[in-house]
Amino acid sequence: MSTRHERPVRKRRSALWRDLSRDRWIYILLLPGIAYFILFKYIPMGGVLIAFQDYNAFSGFGGSEWVGFKHFERLFAEPSFYRLLRNTLMLSLYNLVLGFPAPIILALMLNELRMKWLKRSIQTMIYVPHFMSWVVVVTMFFVLFESYDGLFQSWIASLGLDKFTIMMNADWFRPMYILQVLWRDSGWGTVIYLAALAGISPELYEASRMDGASRLRQIWHITLPGIRSTIVILFILKLSDVLDLSFEHIFLLLNAVNRDVADVFDTYVYRVGLLQGQMSYSTAVGLFKGLVGLVLVSFANWFSKKFGEEGIF
Repeated sequence: MSTRHERPVRKRRSALWRDLSRDRWIYILLLPGIAYFILFKYIPMGGVLIAFQDYNAFSGFGGSEWVGFKHFERLFAEPSFYRLLRNTLMLSLYNLVLGFPAPIILALMLNELRMKWLKRSIQTMIYVPHFMSWVVVVTMFFVLFESYDGLFQSWIASLGLDKFTIMMNADWFRPMYILQVLWRDSGWGTVIYLAALAGISPELYEASRMDGASRLRQIWHITLPGIRSTIVILFILKLSDVLDLSFEHIFLLLNAVNRDVADVFDTYVYRVGLLQGQMSYSTAVGLFKGLVGLVLVSFANWFSKKFGEEGIF
């Protein structure tokens, strides 16, 4: 005979199975994504243990010697640590100051277009580059700016100036990096903001027009507040990547001339981890990056809730 306490539990289980059965195809569609995160994100997290070991592939996890925070102490004592930190933070600052607002501005501009065919055409053109690999993007920019008979070099020659290289110049590395990021990823980011803009009630704009509000006033008092929560959430998520830049992109731009300004934690991990075989030390560097991202996200989430936003958790 079931007790009074068991009945609500059974009801909840019955409701759960009923919901699962009703939405089973949605959950089936989720399975590949869930499997991806389990296999490639959560299970590999156990490997961070080697950051506290002198890992030896022949001894394995259980047989390798535990060394505590030895590799972290080495990281902070490395002469190159502050150079890597400075380069990484500078590129992240470029991404935050220039790369983060770009999709918002593009979305606001597209939202003001009244011809749907033109709006869709422009949106397609600006987000297609996102599907190109960084190898293709960097190669295109190299041909455009570095090729002897390329467009940029021909233009320089037509002005009567001496030809000079850009991508092989350390002073031009950061502007070239952010230019490629903006060209490739800004259009794709507009998809999220345009979806958020579609959720704003048209009645708000109609009421503001009746009150005599200009287009700029409508954007400032209706559009931006309407997508504020989306902006806050994406900004918080963006902070998690402050020390985690695109390795492939940086690696393709890196050369002996610009190494002092282009070498970041990602390329450093590749060099000491894969090329030199220092797996424990490179894992410690990666764990340090992850912890910094976790702290920044947690602080930004707490700060956003102080100002009445929902945050991400």
